[in-house]
Amino acid sequence: MTQRTVLDAPDISRAITRIAHEIIESNKGSDDLVLLGIPRRGVPLAHRLAEAIASISGQPETAAELAGSLDITMYRDDLRGGSYRAPEPTSIPAAGIDAKTVVLVDDVLFSGRTIRAALDALADVGRPAKVRLAVLVDRGHRDLPIRADHVGKNLPTSSSERVNVSLTEIDGDDSVSISGGRE
Repeated sequence: MTQRTVLDAPDISRAITRIAHEIIESNKGSDDLVLLGIPRRGVPLAHRLAEAIASISGQPETAAELAGSLDITMYRDDLRGGSYRAPEPTSIPAAGIDAKTVVLVDDVLFSGRTIRAALDALADVGRPAKVRLAVLVDRGHRDLPIRADHVGKNLPTSSSERVNVSLTEIDGDDSVSISGGRE
């Protein structure tokens, strides 16, 4: 199966920096901001974004206060189909999410079902003032009317192709590639 790289480590770094600037601009600063990564690869992306936002805002010591994780396993609509993974812990920053702007962070936006599950999980955690979505890759093909507010790369794909995201924290390197599809 052929695989082509569409983003390498410097591209991913630039995308994260750009998304961080967009989040700061849309939030009018970093006050009352919480980034929640969706496991697996959304969590390290949320932490990278938090570090970038804290650095850009001139408060690098606040990065840890901005990021957490939101496990959506039990909120997925495909549990009956046997697609199951072990739940991971949800980690909400100490200040909570009530009356904050929460940015959900994921690696790839595809059908929108993961984000729907994340919204359901978020409602059980608290009541944010606003919810936004940041993704490294938006590949299209929505099943639900969901769109990302902040996108690293719009990547038109066919439904038979697969977008593979690798992150150093999980996979040992940073890259985004496409595999599959018709030859």
